[in-house]
Order: sequence, then structure tokens, then C-alpha cells
Amino acid sequence: MTGSTGRSTSVEDGAGAQLRDAITARAALVMLGVLLLQLGFALSYMGAFHAPKPHKVPITLVALPEVEREAVARLNALPGDPLRVTAVADRAEARTRLLDRRTDAVLVLDPAARADTVLVASAGGPSAATAATEILQDAARTQERQIVVRDLRPPSAGDSRGLSSFYLVLSWTIGGYLAASALNMAAGSKRPTLHRTLVRLAAMLPYAFVSGIGGALIVGPVLNCLPGAFWELAGLGTLVVFASGAVGVALQSVAGTVGLGLTVLIFTVLGNPSSGGVYPASLLPPFWAAIGQALPPGAGTTVVRNTVYFNGNATTGALWILGAWAFGGVAVAIIAAALRRKQGPAPKRERAFGSDTGPAVSN
Repeated sequence: MTGSTGRSTSVEDGAGAQLRDAITARAALVMLGVLLLQLGFALSYMGAFHAPKPHKVPITLVALPEVEREAVARLNALPGDPLRVTAVADRAEARTRLLDRRTDAVLVLDPAARADTVLVASAGGPSAATAATEILQDAARTQERQIVVRDLRPPSAGDSRGLSSFYLVLSWTIGGYLAASALNMAAGSKRPTLHRTLVRLAAMLPYAFVSGIGGALIVGPVLNCLPGAFWELAGLGTLVVFASGAVGVALQSVAGTVGLGLTVLIFTVLGNPSSGGVYPASLLPPFWAAIGQALPPGAGTTVVRNTVYFNGNATTGALWILGAWAFGGVAVAIIAAALRRKQGPAPKRERAFGSDTGPAVSN
């Protein structure tokens, strides 16, 4: 009996040792981080998309002076504040506002007829145009009037749902930070010295340029989703990919494996659902509406969509955002590496999780 108990205890101890060797405390923490990202992904996407509700959708009104004030007050007073109405002098000015991306729809009131006209540009986001049209149609029914809809700038035939810009930028941002992660893993997760950091940042430039060209080829000549503006798209892709990659290099330089998780959090978990690619800010909950255009996926989607369909209108701010992320990533990565260089070499210790090098030998 004693021998049997001893063998059983020995087997249990051996199994426990194997389990502890296979799943270290660091590995468990990494798995916990992945779980939190997974749950955050579900929360962020479903929180943004599960119940889109219009709030202060920008509308431009064209009406005769004698009915203009009453119409603006009536539309702005709709329950739930779905509209934010601005009146302009004539139809030409309203049309300019629509194509300059300063409004989602134009309502032209014609008191001499029983129908009014709604002008939209669904290439700027079909969900925004649809939401604005439905609200104005409901408001017209209460006045026993009808609505005639005219789409001044529909998406191209290969971009029928108007989502190609969003998916293109999504591919660029994911590719950028995965390339940065690949550079880190290819080095065996070695400590990112200043030299290694500069090499990784420099390597991101040709990768970003090839990615920009590749994306422009796919949505242009290959699939005809976003025809025209080939070189503009290639340049935008280069900027988006480099910004994503530079931030990836920076965060992994500062936080190691955790840095990859932070990059996924910024670009995918938070950036994609708030980007305006699926629903514009006026249909998103306040948190997602507030952060969307400050993050690279939102800025990138806006720049691509407005470059292809609206002659580059309303892209300056988004370009500055992308440039700031790219510059910030480069600056943080270099500063972090320079500070480590001043602190001197790290003490030798056992190999880090994920490293390809063997255990360090103490002198």
C-alpha cells in the first residue's frame, strides 16, 4: 500500500511539474490579456453597432424665407434630437455643402407642390444617407407631404454598399502592426536597442509603400471597387500602414508583448467600430462617436472615401491625424530606445517568454 501511494504521489508531482513547465505565470498572464482583448472586441463592436440611433444628423435646409424659421424649429425639435438643421440661401450653396462633406443631406422645401426634395451623397456612407432620408420622410408624413430622393454622388458599381474604403483601411492598419510584430519576432524578441529600433522603423517604409500600391491595385484595376485616384490611394496607404507600423514598433519597444495587445486595442478593438466605415458618428453611441476620427482607422477611412468620391474635400484634418500618429510612433520608439541605452545593458537572466535564445549564463 505504501509503495502504491508513493508511486501515485510521484506521478501527481510529475504531472504538476509538467503543467507548471508548460504554462508559466507569464504565459498565463498573456492568455489573460488575450481573453480581455477578445471580450473587449465583442463589447466594442456590439456596443457600437447593436442599436444605431441617429443623433444630430447634419441636415441643410433650403426654403422660402417665410417658412424657413418654422421649418428649422420643427425639425430641430423632433423627439430624440435626430437632426441638426442649418438653413442656407439657395440650392447651389446647399449642394456645395453636401459635396464638401459638411452635411449628410439637403432638404429642399417647395410649398407650391405636395412633394419636397432630399439630396444625398450616399458614397459618403449609405447608412448616413439612409438615416437622414428616413427621418425626413417621417417628418414629411406628419405634414401630409411626400419626399423625392436624389442621390448626387452614389458609390461606384463595385462598391455598392459603400464599405470598400473601410475594408481597405482595415487591411492597411492590421498589416502595419502585424508587420511591426513580425519584425520583433524575427529578432527573437531581443531587447530593442536604438539601432534595432531605427532598423525596424526604416524597414516599415518600403513595406508601407508596397502595401499602399497593393491595396490601390486591388480596389482599382483588380476589383474596380474604388476606381480612379490610384496614386493618391497608394500614397494614403503608405501613410496609414506606416502610422500603424510605427505605433506597433513604439508600443512593443515600450511594453514588449503587452505592446502588441495595446496596438490591437487601439487599431482594431476601438478604432474599427468607431471609424465611421459602417455607421457615421451621428449614428454611434457618444463614446465611439467621440474617439472615431481621432484614431487612424477613422481618419484613414475618411481620407480614402473623400479622396475617391469627393475630390479630396474635408481631408486635411484626417491627414494631420494620420501624420501625428506616424510621427508619435517614431518619436516614442526612438526615445524609449535612447533612454534604455543611457541606462546601460540589462542584467543577464533566464530567457524571456517567446525568445529563441537560450538561458543566460552568469559569470
